[in-house]
Amino acid sequence: MVTTAVNPYLDGNFAPVHKEIITDTLKVIGELPPDLSGMFVRNGPNPQWTPIGQYHWFDGDGMLHGVRISNGKATYRNRYVRTRGWKIEHEAGKAIWTGLLEPPQRDNPYGSYKNTANTALVWHAGQFLALWEGGAPHAIKLPELETIGEYTYNGKLISPFTAHPKVDPVTGEMMFFGYSFSPPYLQYGVVSASGELLHTVPIDLPIPVMMHDFAITENYTIFMDLPLTFSTERMQRGEPLMMFERDRPSRFGILPRHGDNSNIRWFESPACYIFHTLNAYEEKDEVVLIACRMNSTTVLASEDSQGDPQGNIPHLHRWHFNLSSGTVREEMLDDIPSEFPRVNENLLGRKTQYGYAGRVAKSSMPLFDGIAKYDLHNGTSQTHEFGQGRYGGEAVFVPRVSSSQGETKGEDNGWLITFVYDHASESSELVVVDAQDVTSQPVARVLIPQRVPYGFHGAWVFEEY
Repeated sequence: MVTTAVNPYLDGNFAPVHKEIITDTLKVIGELPPDLSGMFVRNGPNPQWTPIGQYHWFDGDGMLHGVRISNGKATYRNRYVRTRGWKIEHEAGKAIWTGLLEPPQRDNPYGSYKNTANTALVWHAGQFLALWEGGAPHAIKLPELETIGEYTYNGKLISPFTAHPKVDPVTGEMMFFGYSFSPPYLQYGVVSASGELLHTVPIDLPIPVMMHDFAITENYTIFMDLPLTFSTERMQRGEPLMMFERDRPSRFGILPRHGDNSNIRWFESPACYIFHTLNAYEEKDEVVLIACRMNSTTVLASEDSQGDPQGNIPHLHRWHFNLSSGTVREEMLDDIPSEFPRVNENLLGRKTQYGYAGRVAKSSMPLFDGIAKYDLHNGTSQTHEFGQGRYGGEAVFVPRVSSSQGETKGEDNGWLITFVYDHASESSELVVVDAQDVTSQPVARVLIPQRVPYGFHGAWVFEEY
């Protein structure tokens, strides 16, 4: 008997949905907080057509899933990000681009790669942007989730644009970077609070690396030159274009926010990989970084299998970079695996007591079975568990904005919001968890009328948009 293996990223709740729907009245179990007013949007991969060759989770076309909440009621809609590539393939009625696991399509008449806009989202200076780190952002209209088009800051954007820009909650500036296979391997930019791209500067790296995230403090920007490297020479020898080089150290570059390559200081530590940072801040002579660290990574299946079996497992770590002595201190904060860390973004770049991350389930697939709340001052954690056969995504912290009498104050005064999929009922819902009482049941579960596939990063935009 001949059987065909199903790609796990095209199966179950990783499989795409193809209907774009609008539902005005959603059933709510529990009660949506009356002062929770805005829109939760999550991005993720959702291939429009059957992929060519091997499909990797990172390849799918971007699809936005949005729940708008107001006056205790909720509505839902989902929309593809209508990128140039999506439109070309939509008109052709089939996939035209291959993905990350296939050789580059140098003979593709439309270009060798497609900007899928499938990774993350940011709200800044009145613009809502869908992000993909290999190209320009796409502007999205709220609450409709319609695609306006590529957003290049009036033509000033000269580099790719990270999926994880950082908005300073005090100055309103947004910092971003772009990495490249060819020099300059890294470029760094600053956008003003009013949305003007002020400048982009090259940062010297010895070789090209995949740099997915970075961090900011009040005065500094932190880059991570980690040994997940690109090498065309390696590829010409029949070896992988991208590989984790265990013998190379990790390097962390600390740059004054408005500085350039002449101001950067590099610190070395043992080889590791970091997809996502939680936060960073300054304390006395030190810059402190908190992030989810892995010993190594085989995320693009391009390394040999001789490595560390624990290599891909992320744990929350903290680094202390001493600007006076030049020393680095690294410590693991939790032995429970976690990823997709978030913080109260009103305190981004400043020292916080709390952080939040998805608790990694015991599974061969990237699933989260709960939300971990870390008390970074006391070294403790609590977990909100989704329940048997229920898996969620990145939990976004939404601060409470009202000031009613008798209300509890604090940095964690707000809600954690994410989509959860129930395997038994094959249904999805939006859960709203009280961030000050994470071990309790959600305060509200908003039932979604169609399945929301597992995805990447979300954002909350307050109703004032």
